[in-house]
Amino acid sequence: MTQAVLLALQAGVASAAFAADDTGAATPAAPAVVGDNVEAVIVTGTRRSGLKAVDSASPIQVLDSGSLERTGQPDLIQALAQNMPSFTAQAFGGDTANLTLSARLRGLSPNDTLVLVNGKRRHTTANLAVLAGPFQGGAATDLNFIPVAAIDHIEVLQDGAAAQYGTDAIAGVINIILKKDSSGGSFTTTGGAYMDQGGQTGDASFNIGFEPSDKSYINLTGEHKYHAHSDRSDIDPRVVNAANLASMPNLTKADGYPYANKISGDAAYHISLLALNAGIDLGGTELYSIATYGKKTADAFENYRVPSRLPKVYPNGFNPREALDETDFGFTAGAKGQAAGWNWDLSSTYGRDKADIGVINSGNISLFNDTGSTPTEFHAGQFIASQWTTSLEVANEFAVGWNSPLSVAGGIEYRRDTYEIGAGDAASRYKEGSQSYPGFSLTDAGSHSRNNKSVYIDIAGSPIANLKLDVAARYEDYSDFGSARVGKFTGRYDFTPAFALRGTISNGFRAPTMAEQYYSATNVSPTQASVQLAPNSPAASLVGINGLKSEKSTNYSVGFVLHPMPKATLTVDAYSIEIRDRIVGSGTLFGSGNSVNSPAVVAAIKANGNILDPTVTRTGISVFSNGVDTKNKGLEAVFSYGSNFGDMGRVDWSAAFNYNKVDVTKINQAPSQLLPQKLLDLAAVASLENSSPKTRLNLGALWKLGDWTVNLRESMYGSSSSYSSLNNVDYFQTKIGTLFTTDLEVSYRVTKAITASAGANNVFNKYPGKVNQAYIAAARAAQNTAAVTQYPSFSPIGINGGYYYARLNYTF
Repeated sequence: MTQAVLLALQAGVASAAFAADDTGAATPAAPAVVGDNVEAVIVTGTRRSGLKAVDSASPIQVLDSGSLERTGQPDLIQALAQNMPSFTAQAFGGDTANLTLSARLRGLSPNDTLVLVNGKRRHTTANLAVLAGPFQGGAATDLNFIPVAAIDHIEVLQDGAAAQYGTDAIAGVINIILKKDSSGGSFTTTGGAYMDQGGQTGDASFNIGFEPSDKSYINLTGEHKYHAHSDRSDIDPRVVNAANLASMPNLTKADGYPYANKISGDAAYHISLLALNAGIDLGGTELYSIATYGKKTADAFENYRVPSRLPKVYPNGFNPREALDETDFGFTAGAKGQAAGWNWDLSSTYGRDKADIGVINSGNISLFNDTGSTPTEFHAGQFIASQWTTSLEVANEFAVGWNSPLSVAGGIEYRRDTYEIGAGDAASRYKEGSQSYPGFSLTDAGSHSRNNKSVYIDIAGSPIANLKLDVAARYEDYSDFGSARVGKFTGRYDFTPAFALRGTISNGFRAPTMAEQYYSATNVSPTQASVQLAPNSPAASLVGINGLKSEKSTNYSVGFVLHPMPKATLTVDAYSIEIRDRIVGSGTLFGSGNSVNSPAVVAAIKANGNILDPTVTRTGISVFSNGVDTKNKGLEAVFSYGSNFGDMGRVDWSAAFNYNKVDVTKINQAPSQLLPQKLLDLAAVASLENSSPKTRLNLGALWKLGDWTVNLRESMYGSSSSYSSLNNVDYFQTKIGTLFTTDLEVSYRVTKAITASAGANNVFNKYPGKVNQAYIAAARAAQNTAAVTQYPSFSPIGINGGYYYARLNYTF
């Protein structure tokens, strides 16, 4: 520990802890208005106080509260996705991933983006995205547990920042700055739905500020939101099959027949949120705290079960639903001030997410056959993830004869992570378990923890006029993965007031998440059962998987900042991100019932203690591994311009473009126990390389005239594609061509305090192209439930069409 303290005197973090707001000791500054956010003073990615986004040596986008509110849906993930082309939101998830949608930056895993709240590390969700697809393995921060009404602005550092903030910031950093107003407030209510039915949404939120004493503030936000199911499923081939109709005439009585299967659509949920941001200046020392609390209940339809499954309980068949009862909270307490010329910030942050998983409208067939009865609702188990981070950070400036003082920041950090899987109730795990989602077995259950110690340093300054340099270094030591040393060098040179060049070289490191290491469960469809093996389990070792290694990355970026005319700014940044030993999920590796099988898979399932549904025709496993090396090459460009037309009003113009190409440069060979099957098949590789559009363009115009405001946004999504297979032998490619969507919102200030708005996301009700019809035909011929999926889950515009809404805002 003594050595760590000595190192800390020389080393420190380039976190947001010393720049502004509640993240440090310097003077806060409010962001600029919409259309001029490049002029906003930032606290992310820099040690210097008062630095504007446009003057940053790293690419940073700032989104103020108005930009977030005008997205229509009161959903932070959607608000970011609609404003930032490099940020991709998940439209639909499989199994419990549909209950916790996530997002990713620059085409990387959701786990490669670090989320901060007021510069403090935010904990992650306990709910892991398990099933195959571009978001597989995601267990990142659930942004939707932070109410939009609590946010002052968001700063997104689109650059590798592991050396500055922590070794999982490979893609970048999202720093959410909360409101700290000590007076006034607002009340907002929103309602909307999809044009083609479903997705009814209601939201009500408030934000209010208090000043309980001189030089203190309390800012409190509350929100409640409801979102209803949507259904975009096609006809299940089993319910129109002549043989099935003859043997099960009650099929025609199924709810919604012949559209009895409702699996392809939004989950329904209720979510209630509270957020607190508070502080008091005691005269040289400021005490501050951040607190968030969220309660969410949700459920999603799974595949329809035909009447022959449990005829005495469900004579017309049944639609099981996976359910979630989740509690999420985070709390930060800290103090900051000055001592001997140094700014210091001492804080401790604890966050915990607990997700209880249930199954509704289901049954356990074996339990019924053996005992004559079965519950219809089950507690399938629970996930619990927590994180406790304590840090001490210091910063000072020194006159060294340079053009500007030399900024030195440093600190130490200790973090403890835990992850737990709780077993399901006895009925949910009896033999093959509850239909659609078997309860977690005793062999799945377990509690795990690890700790991480780090020291960091950041030195920045201008040795000569117009040149900015920033060097950061970080050392981390994990209790289970050893140590890592990462660094970052950033530079910027302003040739003229109108033109500057900037660039960065850095390396990164990401230890596997606790969920990637230890998650184990059974996934079941009407025809297939697959066991997700924990990579470091004895069962996984039987198929040649012996745990996970850490990811390592190298990041490069170069770009320029241009002011082509007054009130106009253009930034362009090209980047390259190379990741070695990237953690990815395998496809299904079959042990029985498929055209290609591996005997070791059957042995692994038995060793894991799983009993699979005897009515399924195929069994297999899935597992996370360090399966590939990848390289992302991309370019981001942002343009803003403010124009004034006098009596015709003012227009803020914006354009944002992203090009991102992902190449799998190496695929690690499958262990011999699994041959001839592959850890990553054609579909898994396509999910990495092609499932997100390579190009995206946002064009925006915000027009203000008197009491009227009109916000218009046109979005272009380049083509994307993926592969699907029923047997891991025959593959079908689904392509989505270039898509254009239009978002429109019109607002009118009825009184000084009341504003009414109406608008639409995807106003012309566009849908992506449908899933490859040859694949659908093969699924229908095989009586496979994959045939119900009309629209591809990787669609960048979702699967539900246009969303229309109205909003009423009252400020005081």
